[in-house]
Amino acid sequence: MDNHFWLYACGIYNFAIAIFHIAFWKIFRWPEDLKKTTPANRAIIQILNIRLIYIFLLMAVLYFFFQEELLNSRIGTILLIGFAGFWIGRTIEQFIFLRGKSKMVTILTVILFTGIVIHVIPLL
Repeated sequence: MDNHFWLYACGIYNFAIAIFHIAFWKIFRWPEDLKKTTPANRAIIQILNIRLIYIFLLMAVLYFFFQEELLNSRIGTILLIGFAGFWIGRTIEQFIFLRGKSKMVTILTVILFTGIVIHVIPLL
């Protein structure tokens, strides 16, 4: 499979992660659960999630519509390295902040590791 396939896979992955983050309010019952924290923390959590959604959608757009630039320019290489680094870092943070062993943590770890693999392949 060529790099274009993997870039499309990265685009789909990031788009799916954006959709997942959009669902956080319902999945994690944020309207109820975030009432238990301070107004500042409640705002920060939601603002950061909205900004992540934006970044994931931007990444997806770049992967879908700017493949030649990503593959054939210095800035494209830097972006590919940065995006791969994002998913590597996120996976490491999984082990730091979600130490509990549960089926959900295991599934999320597999999903994040998949993200690393598909984001690194175009760099090889």
